[in-house]
Amino acid sequence: MAEGHAAGENQDEEMSAILEGRTIAVVGLSTKEESASNRVSRYMMEKGYRIIPVNPKYEEVLGQKCYPDLKAIPEHVDVVDIFRNLDAIPAIVDEAIEINAGAIWMQLDLVDEEAAARARKAGLRVVMDKCIKVEHNRINRST
Repeated sequence: MAEGHAAGENQDEEMSAILEGRTIAVVGLSTKEESASNRVSRYMMEKGYRIIPVNPKYEEVLGQKCYPDLKAIPEHVDVVDIFRNLDAIPAIVDEAIEINAGAIWMQLDLVDEEAAARARKAGLRVVMDKCIKVEHNRINRST
């Protein structure tokens, strides 16, 4: 686990709090059914979450209107779930701060300590290097 990640019980509490938010903007959501972003988003939709696709390549994903960036979304976003390359994270986090999102969730293998520190300083909760689907399933199974 990289430095700066909350460990154990504290991290579970943080993830549980984030998962209380019901609106998730998925940055980098793909139309390809086999992609991780698509599989994870379908799962979260099945669990009752509102998924807002964010990808300038598409008009619609999973039957939902797709937005080119976070600033184009006309409603409050509880969680910004990131499925992009590491180099895209700083700008996405800055946009999430700008729109007053509630949390940042960086998927597996995504860690940006500087961006996470900026988000936390702005009052956003942050999870890095975890899959929201896996953690949702694990947390809800253990409760």
